[in-house]
Amino acid sequence: MVASQGDETRMSFIGKIQREFQLINGLQRTLKAYEPIEKGWPITVGKDIERVVDLYPDNEAIRFEGQSWTYRDFDARANAYAHWALAQGLGKGDRVALFMSNQPDYVACWVGLSKIGVVTALINSNLTGAPLAHSIRISDARHVVASPDLTDAYRGVAADLPNDMRLWTRGEDLDAALAGVSTDRPDQALRDAVSLEDLALLVYTSGTTGAPKAAKLLHRRTLGMMRAFIGGGYAVPADRVYVTLPLYHGTGGLCGVGFALTTGGTLLIRRKFSATHFWDDCVNDGATVFFYIGELCRYLLNQPETLNETRHALRLGVGNGLRPEVWEKFQPRFKIKRLLEFYGSTEGNVSLLNFDGKIGSVGRIPKYLRKRVNVRIVKFDVETEQPVRGDDGLCIEAAPGEVGEAVGEIKQAEARYRFEGYSGNEEQTKKKVLQDVFAKSDVWFRTGDLMKQDEDGYFYFIDRIGDTFRWKGENVSTNEVGEALARAPGVAEANVYGVRVGSLDGRAGMAAITPTDGFDLAALHAHIARELPSYARPLFIRIKRDIDTTGTFKYRKVDLVADGFDPSKTSDPLYFDDPATAGYAPLTVERMHDIEAGAVKI
Repeated sequence: MVASQGDETRMSFIGKIQREFQLINGLQRTLKAYEPIEKGWPITVGKDIERVVDLYPDNEAIRFEGQSWTYRDFDARANAYAHWALAQGLGKGDRVALFMSNQPDYVACWVGLSKIGVVTALINSNLTGAPLAHSIRISDARHVVASPDLTDAYRGVAADLPNDMRLWTRGEDLDAALAGVSTDRPDQALRDAVSLEDLALLVYTSGTTGAPKAAKLLHRRTLGMMRAFIGGGYAVPADRVYVTLPLYHGTGGLCGVGFALTTGGTLLIRRKFSATHFWDDCVNDGATVFFYIGELCRYLLNQPETLNETRHALRLGVGNGLRPEVWEKFQPRFKIKRLLEFYGSTEGNVSLLNFDGKIGSVGRIPKYLRKRVNVRIVKFDVETEQPVRGDDGLCIEAAPGEVGEAVGEIKQAEARYRFEGYSGNEEQTKKKVLQDVFAKSDVWFRTGDLMKQDEDGYFYFIDRIGDTFRWKGENVSTNEVGEALARAPGVAEANVYGVRVGSLDGRAGMAAITPTDGFDLAALHAHIARELPSYARPLFIRIKRDIDTTGTFKYRKVDLVADGFDPSKTSDPLYFDDPATAGYAPLTVERMHDIEAGAVKI
């Protein structure tokens, strides 16, 4: 039976009403969860956790490698960390660096320190050498709490740190110190002296394009991230929240932890993500919610089918960076009822949630809600990496479908729209602030991300500023090129970036590719010709055994860009799109010089 035009119109209308209901209901529930913070109630991270402990003392708070902590157990351990800090003479405003792999003590440490106003710097557990020393130095901490698996990395940079730095190792001297202190809650006066406006954490940017920056998170913002999804995700005490992401990262360590521990649910911690054990863990531990980064989902999708991948009880996945071509396969294959994709950054004031599950979108703001939110997209010049301004000196809002930089108005009177900046880095803080945007003297936060918005109000992430480059007069999105390459036979991963070529304007496309069985350069060239316009096709290919990523699976590009297409800087095989053969040919130093001199036209 063929549906009539009237039936199709009616179904379209019903679908629109359903989307509006999902949006409004999701926003209302999200704002309700955020209400105590927005209204400035006398609440802090520690007090919010204590509220849940008192409500559900015998609920399972954390499960890790077969061991279980109740909320009463968790509170006692957090209190021990608070008393340990007091015994070291630490108090409100002092700082401790936490350099620990995923485990229950990670959360107990920073929550306990927050009770007395001690600030914890969450150090990336994957760092070594100069980046590690830099991250610890800018924290201004004099005590480092570490797990034994990371102490060698710390000792490797100890000579570059202040002489009075003290290392405390979990399982060694730290455990002995914790065993000798009280597990009761710290004195009420100490806890009451901490407010929403006090600094709680330093959380670092990923450092994909340079040295990590320490974003300042007040108690207000920390709680905001912990409560961000409990409304839109319909969190309940029966939820069991599986977190395989690193706990130093906001998505897993704050949003995921908060989804469980601010509602009475159970936090299921895994030491490290494993694609081969993911579904077994979910089934064995009864997970109902998981937190993801887009690449995590792609890794799972590339795994062979297993029985447990559909035997789980997962009702919700929460995360960001899920590519459309992965999303449309991931959800039906693994039978995930709902994915709550979002956009946001640790330090930023722009947040979007995709309540209705439109594939590829990070959220929607319909026209009737524009005045109630702070997000806009402004025209952007990729070459200068600055917003375009009109004759009046103000920025110009991008039209529907036009790519530009997403910005968020900074409103000090509204907690969720503030920007606190970076610890000890005023220069970087100033770079993120944009003035005179739509009116003289207004102030907006620069996300550093290129987006577009369609006529229906849906936002789509395009690329990071600096990743998108200009070639042959056209803007090339590394993200979109990467998506096309990921669909090519024999390509496991593709990291796309732009490189300078002699005196030519702009940057030419280059891709570092990790191949799998069946990879063929000729087939890749044919695939790219079909999938991409000429200006977006990578002119250079670098074959790598493994792609360099951060601990949250973001591709590192800074070293690749520095190497360019110079064969003398790498032992990896390099190829270029040779016009003489209409395919990828090996790139030698001699051919590189010919290309730079213009003897080979590209």
